[in-house]
Amino acid sequence: MTRHALYGWGRTTPSFATVLNPASEEDVVAALTQNREVIARGLGRSYGDPAQVSGGVVLSNRALGGVGEISSDGVVTLGAGVSIDELLAVSIPAGWFVPVTPGTRQVTLAGAVAADVHGKNHHLDGSFGVHVRQLRLVTPTGTFDVSPERDPELFWATVGGMGLTGVITSVTLQMIRIETDQVLVDTERFSNLESVMGAMLDKDHEYRYSVAWVDCMTKGAHMGRAILTRGRHALASDLDAVTLAAPRSPKLFVPIDAPSGLLNAASVRIFNEVWFRSAPKHQENEPQSLSTFFHPLDGVRDWNRLYGRRGFVQYQFCVDDAHANTVVEAITRLSSSGVPSFLAVLKRFGAANPGPLSFPVPGWTLALDLPVGPRALPRVLDDLDEMVLEAGGRIYFAKDARLGPDKVRAMYPRLDEFLAVKHRVDPEDRLTSDLARRLDLVGS
Repeated sequence: MTRHALYGWGRTTPSFATVLNPASEEDVVAALTQNREVIARGLGRSYGDPAQVSGGVVLSNRALGGVGEISSDGVVTLGAGVSIDELLAVSIPAGWFVPVTPGTRQVTLAGAVAADVHGKNHHLDGSFGVHVRQLRLVTPTGTFDVSPERDPELFWATVGGMGLTGVITSVTLQMIRIETDQVLVDTERFSNLESVMGAMLDKDHEYRYSVAWVDCMTKGAHMGRAILTRGRHALASDLDAVTLAAPRSPKLFVPIDAPSGLLNAASVRIFNEVWFRSAPKHQENEPQSLSTFFHPLDGVRDWNRLYGRRGFVQYQFCVDDAHANTVVEAITRLSSSGVPSFLAVLKRFGAANPGPLSFPVPGWTLALDLPVGPRALPRVLDDLDEMVLEAGGRIYFAKDARLGPDKVRAMYPRLDEFLAVKHRVDPEDRLTSDLARRLDLVGS
C-alpha cells in the first residue's frame, strides 16, 4: 500500500490529507482500523468535496481493479476501481452496455454506486443502484456482502451514501444486451421552455433515452429554447454495417487554461446562438456512436480548462411534477440575472429507489454549469436553493460544493434512517469527508 499527501480544505483552514493506495481488501481493513477519519476516492469526477477529508486519510480505489467474465445473462463482477470506460472497452465488443451511465465514462464503479448516478434513461430504467446485484463492503465493524435481499438497509444506505457507510471493494452489475455500437437519435428544436417540457411529458415514455439542452440566456417568448435529443439502441437490422467497437481515446484536448472571463455573458450568448441554429429543426433515426450520444465531453481531454483557472460551479436540482414550474422559475431567474450558463441539461426522472440519500425523485431535473466570476452568482445560487426548498425538491450531493447543513434535512427527509444504518456499521464515524462535515452527514 503506497502513500502520498493531498492538499485539501477543512472547515476554516487548508490542510493536508494522506492518500493511501490499497492494493487489496486487507489493505482497506488495515486503513480503517488504523485511522480515525477516512474516505474512499475513485477518479475524482465529483464537482464538490465528497472524496476529500482534510487532515484525514483518502483511500484511492484504483488498484482495486479487475473485470470478471460477463455471464450469459449479462451479470459481471468488477473491482471497485474499474472505470465505466474500462468496463465498456471489454463489454461493448462482447455485446453488452452499462444499464445507466452519467455524462462521462471516467467514473469508477464504486463511485457510480456511492453517487447513485443517473443518465438519460432514468424515466424508464431508474438510477445505477437499481441494476446492482451485490456489493462487497468494508466497514469499521466488518466486511459484508450486501444486496437488496441480504441486508437491504445497508445496501440502500450505501447506494447514494457518498462513501459514508463503508469502502466498496467490488460491484456485481447487471448489464444490458446491445446488437450494435450505435444509437438511433431523433433531434428536435423548440422555441421556448414550455414547448420542450410539453414534448418531454408527452412522448419521453416512447424513448429509452431523452435529454434536452436548454438556452438559459434567452428571454421573453424564446426563454429556454431547447434542443431535444431522444434515442434507442440500434438493432443489427437497422444498419447496413454492424460494428461493436470499444470507445476511442480522445483526439482533441485543451492544452492550456482559457483566460479568466472568456466564458462571459456575451460569449456564452453567441455560443448558444450558434449551437441552437446548428441543430436540425427535426431529424429522425440519425445513427450516432455510443460515445457521441452518451459521452460527448469525453472526446475532449481536459475540457474543464475552457473555464479558466477560476473554474465553474455545477448546480443540479430535482423537483416533482407538481412543482414543474420551479424549472421555469429557475431559468427565468438565470436569464434575468446575466449569469451565464454554458451548459444546461433538462431531463425527466422516473421512480425513486429505496436509498434514503439517493437523489432522483419522479419529475424534473435541471443541471447547470455556471462559470465562476460574476458578482451575482452567489446570490443567484442562494435564490435557486430557496426555490428548490419551497418546491420540496433537493440538490445532488455529487455536484454540490456550497450547500449549508440547515437545508439538508428538508431536502432529504430520510436522513435519520441513513444515519441509523451508518451508526450500526460505523459507530465511531471513522468514515467521513469534507462534504459530510459541511452538511453534518455524521452522527446518530
